[in-house]
Amino acid sequence: MAAHQMQLLNSQRLCSTSTRSIRPAVSNRPQVPRRPANVRRGRYQACRTMAIATADEAKQSTSSFDFQGYMMERAVMVNDALDKALPQRHPEVLLDAMRYSLLAGGKRVRPALTLAACELVGGDIACAMPTACAMEVVHTMSLIHDDLPSMDNDDFRRGRPTNHKVYGEDIAILAGDALLSFAFEHVARATTGTSPERVLRVILELGKAVGADGLTGGQVVDIKSENEEVGLEVLQYIHEHKTAALLEASVVCGALVGGADDVTVEKLRKYARNIGLAFQVVDDILDCTQTTEMLGKTAGKDIDVNKTTYPKLLGLEKSKQAAEDLIAEAIQQLDGFPPEKRTPLVALAKYIGYRQN
Repeated sequence: MAAHQMQLLNSQRLCSTSTRSIRPAVSNRPQVPRRPANVRRGRYQACRTMAIATADEAKQSTSSFDFQGYMMERAVMVNDALDKALPQRHPEVLLDAMRYSLLAGGKRVRPALTLAACELVGGDIACAMPTACAMEVVHTMSLIHDDLPSMDNDDFRRGRPTNHKVYGEDIAILAGDALLSFAFEHVARATTGTSPERVLRVILELGKAVGADGLTGGQVVDIKSENEEVGLEVLQYIHEHKTAALLEASVVCGALVGGADDVTVEKLRKYARNIGLAFQVVDDILDCTQTTEMLGKTAGKDIDVNKTTYPKLLGLEKSKQAAEDLIAEAIQQLDGFPPEKRTPLVALAKYIGYRQN
């Protein structure tokens, strides 16, 4: 057997090892009464059957959609907007560090979701572009800080050395801080064509997504859970906050800028929460099945630090099924929208569920 095949097999064995759930890393959480198991199973099976049927219909509607071309077009638009929004200026080293990570490429999934949600509800993407840029700016900040030695301690991101490897830890921290501040400034200053009330709601959604109730809170619980055997409830908390919160904000804010009513916003929030959780489930799977070259970042780090992941708790196959179910349920939330307008969001959901890096 080839060496790389043996390595992949060993990774899969490690990933499929189950572990028992012990005390949660988060205490004092409210206890929610649960329905009897047979009722939950019946309701789950009915919802899953309906969601899979919706996903099958979605596959037919996106069969002729050029997703790769769509994402390339959106990435060019977003990159151009980011470049113009953050020109080089004094102090040069700080702006160099900010632009180094921000303009390093990437799939631009979050801004694409923002623009697609805006179009879905009949909005103009020009109005949503500052918000779309802000989502990528916040995401980039999170990557810079995530890679620091005191956090995940990673040397590579998007196929090249991480920010602190190039500029040092001090400048990397400050570059992340400056990017976070800039995201809110850019939304407030550059958004046109929508009401101040909606701009304020966007700022509120983004603030929540990045704070203690979102990305930062999820990151803290993730750090405190390393080298501990935590259960599925805590793992889901981590992923819903660390990863899904910003994806949710991307979709919801795009809909807000596009003029969506509250009912539509909440429907799209459900879509986004499902794809957000699926995104991290897939990330866990890829960490133990792909190479560093394929991922553009160090592979196998979850195993190295004994981090609890979906493959570790559920096994590889059940993790893949969980991701498929989440994507199907997300697509179901797009029922009732015009097919030509929902197609990009359907395609983005499928991409998140079946991506390879």
